[in-house]
Amino acid sequence: MGRLVYGFSGQEYEFDDRTLSHVKMAIVTKLRRHESFLLNWQIPAENGGGRMSLWISREIPMAFVFSGSRPPKLNERWMEALLHTSQRTGGMVVMSEADAERGAFEER
Repeated sequence: MGRLVYGFSGQEYEFDDRTLSHVKMAIVTKLRRHESFLLNWQIPAENGGGRMSLWISREIPMAFVFSGSRPPKLNERWMEALLHTSQRTGGMVVMSEADAERGAFEER
């Protein structure tokens, strides 16, 4: 499992490496454009359930820590889906690769 280390207190959030790689590239794309946004995801039931939202901005420190040593091949459709959701008021929604492939993000 990879970790998104966020904020001055270094709060950590776990994602599988493949998902985190795609989220990282989408975040970097937005921040290079000087665009701040919300990052949203569902918390799995085994971790208590619910939802999480973080305000992502160039002023907030963050790090991406991966458990694997090799970066995965990126799926352009998944990246486009993440960036597409980031244009909404509610912000970027972390979704599964399967949801991105079947266009489920367009229904939200």
